[in-house]
Amino acid sequence: MNTDYQINVNTSDSGFYKGLNPIITITSKVVIAALVIMAIVFPDKAAELLGSINSVLLATFNSYYIFSVSLFLIFCIGMAVSPIGKVRLGSENDRPEFSNFSWFAMMFGAGMGIGLMFYSIGEPMYHFAGNPEVIAGTVAANSPSTVESAIRFSFLHWGLHAWGIYVAVGLAMAYFAYKYNMPLTIRTTLAPLFGDRLNGALGNVVDIVAVVATVLGVSTTVGTGVLQLVSGVESLTGATWLLDGDGTPTGTAMLVALGAVMGLSTLSAVTGVGKGVKWLSNINLTLSFILLFVFIAFGSITFATNTYFHGLLDYVVNLPALSFTVWDQESALGKWQSGWTIYYWAWWIAFAPFVGLFLARISKGRTVRQFVLGAMIIPTLMCFVWFALLGGTALDLELNGNANGAISGVSIESQMFVTLQQLLSPELAQIMSAMVVVLILTYLITSADSGVLVLNTIMAGGDSNPGTNHRVIWGALLTIVVGSLMFAGGLGAIQKAMIIGALPFSLIMVLMCVSTIRDALKGY
Repeated sequence: MNTDYQINVNTSDSGFYKGLNPIITITSKVVIAALVIMAIVFPDKAAELLGSINSVLLATFNSYYIFSVSLFLIFCIGMAVSPIGKVRLGSENDRPEFSNFSWFAMMFGAGMGIGLMFYSIGEPMYHFAGNPEVIAGTVAANSPSTVESAIRFSFLHWGLHAWGIYVAVGLAMAYFAYKYNMPLTIRTTLAPLFGDRLNGALGNVVDIVAVVATVLGVSTTVGTGVLQLVSGVESLTGATWLLDGDGTPTGTAMLVALGAVMGLSTLSAVTGVGKGVKWLSNINLTLSFILLFVFIAFGSITFATNTYFHGLLDYVVNLPALSFTVWDQESALGKWQSGWTIYYWAWWIAFAPFVGLFLARISKGRTVRQFVLGAMIIPTLMCFVWFALLGGTALDLELNGNANGAISGVSIESQMFVTLQQLLSPELAQIMSAMVVVLILTYLITSADSGVLVLNTIMAGGDSNPGTNHRVIWGALLTIVVGSLMFAGGLGAIQKAMIIGALPFSLIMVLMCVSTIRDALKGY
């Protein structure tokens, strides 16, 4: 061990919190409990308060979010192309624990899986009707000329910036944990800046911020997925009680689906990364490829192929402008940017402690360059395939008149199932819709159980197996958080809480990048 860095997380030797740091665990529970109590006891005031704080943060930190996320991307690319890229995350004899297929499946399922199911059709369709170029009057809404910008902004939100956020956290954690044999936790990454002060209150604050951000990030993902899950079950069964008159899931349906998802995810989390998470991730990737094959076989493959390659070139050419353009918060363009780009940046940042630690956990033995390229470039290209193929097919169905408004006229959580109905025969559409429901369910379980494992790892000072009891407890807490915030204001309340919780962790991320660069430059 390098004697310059002596980072230790104190954990209990006995009692209920054996293996965990009581201060981090209890304080995190108190913060989460306060949010839950406010949401349940004062739902209207809670929604109003979250909305007010959210508006102030967006107005104050919109430029900060845009520039900081772009700097995270620059940090990752710089680490990969520099001589540091040859550094192995571990000893020179260490080799990857998981095959490339399982590694990719786990990081893809944890990082983007359920979001792609929800937004791969919904987001291009939304931007087809309105995006910055439509707002500026450059192109007309819902016209062939709008396809390019609709895909460009979808690629922006699911491309290099998103994965750069995850990789920045995961790389910093893996670098310090495996190079210096220190705990695999958030505070470890700040060792060059704060030294042994991280062994006390400062380190506890860092980890508490990470836990709260993770809870809210995972809650946003689960809440989004549950909406689509209910919509899918309704499309299969026709059960009218699942949806309100406006086509949105009822509160009862949401709670039933939430309880089922979180119960299964907790069961999977108890089995650990090597079993439950790995198996589910492989199932996810297999079913995802089947879904993609159906769209290749029956969808608008020529339109989608042109969309992919033209969109990729357009994205690369416009990447600098997309990375650093900030619009006035009060303008229509600024409101679009806050509702989409900044919302996504906050979501990925809130999700970053979870995905970053998870990536670090499964990436020991790979080099820095392998880690960055494998966890950033390949998932980005795969996300683009989803949007070009699924979203492109939906756009083509609307443009050629076959859909005649059927896809654009339904809620975003229903657009996947309506697209399948427009694309396939009734019998095959029913079969594929059932498979999509299973895929959504397994993606939800993967995200939630991975989140529970990561939460416990942070609170256990880097120990990935502190005991099953606390996995069950945090699975229940996540369920209560999602349910209570939905009670207070639906998915919007969860999203607002997540944006608020992401801000303090984004500041920690900036310090993580500075700390990693500082240590890496010591040898040069």
